[in-house]
Amino acid sequence: MAEDTASVAPLGRRYEVSGGAMLLDRAGSGGPTVVFLAGGGMFGLYYWNVHALVAEFSTSVIYDRLGMGWSDVVDLPRSGTQVTDDLHELLRAAAVPGPYVLVGHSLGGLYARLHAKRFPDEVTGLVLLDPTHEDVVDYLPEQAAQRLRSANTDAPLPPEQVETMRAAYRRTFGRALADWPAEIREPLLDQGFSSVGYQQSLQEPRNLPRLFDEVRDAGPDPDLPMIIVSAIGTDAFADELVPPEARESAAESGRAKHRLYTDIAAALPQAEVRRVDDAGHSGIAWLRPDAVVQAIRDAFPR
Repeated sequence: MAEDTASVAPLGRRYEVSGGAMLLDRAGSGGPTVVFLAGGGMFGLYYWNVHALVAEFSTSVIYDRLGMGWSDVVDLPRSGTQVTDDLHELLRAAAVPGPYVLVGHSLGGLYARLHAKRFPDEVTGLVLLDPTHEDVVDYLPEQAAQRLRSANTDAPLPPEQVETMRAAYRRTFGRALADWPAEIREPLLDQGFSSVGYQQSLQEPRNLPRLFDEVRDAGPDPDLPMIIVSAIGTDAFADELVPPEARESAAESGRAKHRLYTDIAAALPQAEVRRVDDAGHSGIAWLRPDAVVQAIRDAFPR
C-alpha cells in the first residue's frame, strides 16, 4: 500500500484478531484499565495527551479500530457488533486486564455504550466525551437531523473535493496539535491524512442509522457510573473548517445535544453531565484534558 501506509506507529504494537491486525498501546499500571474509544474517523493516537496523563495513575490503553490508523485496512463502515467484538478480542489478545473504564468520544461514545451493554461484566464505568447517541435526531434542528438520517445514503464526494478537504484538514489539525512533540504529531498527521487514511475516515461513520438501531436493540444501559462531558463551546481550529453561516447551526446543535445528555442522566441512577463551555466537540480532549482526566478519576469505583 506504498506511501499511504508507509508511516510507522510511534507507539504500540499490532495484535492479531479475527478480522485482521489491530494496533494497541498500553501505558502505566494499576487498575481499573482505562480504554479510549476514538471519535468517528479518528484513531488512538489522537488521544495521546490524555493517554499519557491517565498513565500517571492507572493503566491506559489507546487502540485503532480495524480500518483506521495503523490497524489493517478493511471495508468500512462496520457494524457496532463487529466493532465491539473486535475490541473484546483485542483486549484479550493483548492480555489487557479488566475491569475497564471506557472513555468514548463522539462516535466512540456510542461504541462504548454498546460494548458495556454487550459485555457488562467487563466494564466498571463510562466516560462519554460529547458522545453520539441514538436519540440525537429527536433533539437536533431538522437540517442537522436529516443529515444524520441520510448518513448511509449520501453519494460519495467528488475526488477533487475530497482532496481539497484532506489538505485543509491536515493544515488545521497540524495547527491544533502544534505543541505536541513532533515524533507524535507528524506520524499521526501522515497516517490520518494519507489518501487511504482520509478516505477511510470519511467512510467509517456512514452507517449511523443502522448503528442507532443496533444500540437500541441491545437493551438498556447497564447501571454503571457514567459521566457525560458536554462540550458547549467552540474550537477555534474547527471553526476554520466551517463556513461562517453554518456556525450558528453548529452552536444550536451543541445546545440540543446538551439537552439530550441532561435527559439521559436524569433517567440513569449513576449518570451525571459535566458542561464544558471553553471547548467544542472536536477538541475537547486537546483543549480540556484536565476535565477529561478528572471525569475518568471520578468514574473509578469508590
